[in-house]
Amino acid sequence: MIKDISPSSSLKGTLSLPPDKSISQRAAIFSLLYDGVSEVGNYSPAQDPQSTLSCIEQLGAEVLPSDGKLIIKGKGRARIGTPKKDLDCGNSGTAMRLLSGVLAGSGISAKLIGDPSLSKRDMTRVIDPLEQMGAHILARNSTFAPLFINRNEPLKPLKFELPIPSAQLKSCVLLAGLFGEDITQVIEVLPSRDHTERLLNLDQKLVQGRKIISASIEDEIPHQSYTIPGDFSAAAFWLVAGAIQKDAELLIENVGLNPTRNALLDILDDMGADITIENERMEGAEPVGDIIVKGSDLKAIELDPKIIPNCIDELPVLAVAMLFAEGTSVISGAEELRHKETDRIMAMSKMLKAVGADFEEQEDGLIIHGDPEFTFKSAEFESFHDHRIAMAAAVLSLKGGADSKIKDAECAAVSYPDFWKDMRKLTK
Repeated sequence: MIKDISPSSSLKGTLSLPPDKSISQRAAIFSLLYDGVSEVGNYSPAQDPQSTLSCIEQLGAEVLPSDGKLIIKGKGRARIGTPKKDLDCGNSGTAMRLLSGVLAGSGISAKLIGDPSLSKRDMTRVIDPLEQMGAHILARNSTFAPLFINRNEPLKPLKFELPIPSAQLKSCVLLAGLFGEDITQVIEVLPSRDHTERLLNLDQKLVQGRKIISASIEDEIPHQSYTIPGDFSAAAFWLVAGAIQKDAELLIENVGLNPTRNALLDILDDMGADITIENERMEGAEPVGDIIVKGSDLKAIELDPKIIPNCIDELPVLAVAMLFAEGTSVISGAEELRHKETDRIMAMSKMLKAVGADFEEQEDGLIIHGDPEFTFKSAEFESFHDHRIAMAAAVLSLKGGADSKIKDAECAAVSYPDFWKDMRKLTK
């Protein structure tokens, strides 16, 4: 689908965002591990979380919709079933990596498959520690899905220092560890998303500035009964869209404000964005609030590489904010972007090039020479079938002088099924 986006000098309105994908998928998997009934409100209808639901059903969970909630009857760790067919993770790296940990820990033999995009993503980061724990994993070229996982020996505990700040890798090892008699520890030097630790209430200690998270069969799996907050990564597109428009005022309701996810708020604040938070509260283990953003005068920023893991998904749209900021902005330490749904550094470069931006591509990021008065007539953008690139290009298109086009725009549904509907609503 090619999407035509008309420019707009005004953005006004109130939004309720799609449910958080990361929390939704964890809620499903952790409900499978809980021996009993969980009630999950506001579960995401996006493709990735739906793939995860299908997988846990094949592993024995019973999923029933009820009054806007999902009732999930979990099997507990001891009663997970062997699936009758391959577990199809679709485009979800979260599903494939977290379920790899569950399968390796449980000892169940199963194959994890994915769509062509997911099947190109390197899985060695989870394969290596799981094999150290005693799993046997067959992968295409020893690297890519499909993954056939089984284990014929007792689970070995692992003391694992994360080589990169990765919530998926951390969660994979911890989930395997939950099946072990002896304690598995994950050592985190730089912070990554902490939804798994929060939702499973795992033991955490800070030792010499490093977080040590522990998991074993002795950990009681809590029921997953809460309401999923709105996805902060989805809010990011409107935070930037509102900040770069002269005439903008947006209210974004019920946004997840997990401190390991919302570095973009601090970044935009440092850039001079007019953003306020109201009605802060807790929803289960997660902080939530309402965000107001207004048109702002932005200045350039040089990102500290240490905060990149906390804003990795927001970098494509942050590059748009940098384009309209006064001065030169720098993204570095973001080489992980080259291993997402597509090579996002390349994709961001193509997006900026399409409008004639002044920038340089680096191996681990971008240098963007911004200008608050930057203008372009129109552009034709490649999404590379990547939802975040498509939506970032849409935000940029609003600043054009004439209609722009985005190829394969339907991919936005991976994380934000109503994105195009919401854009029409705000630009009327």
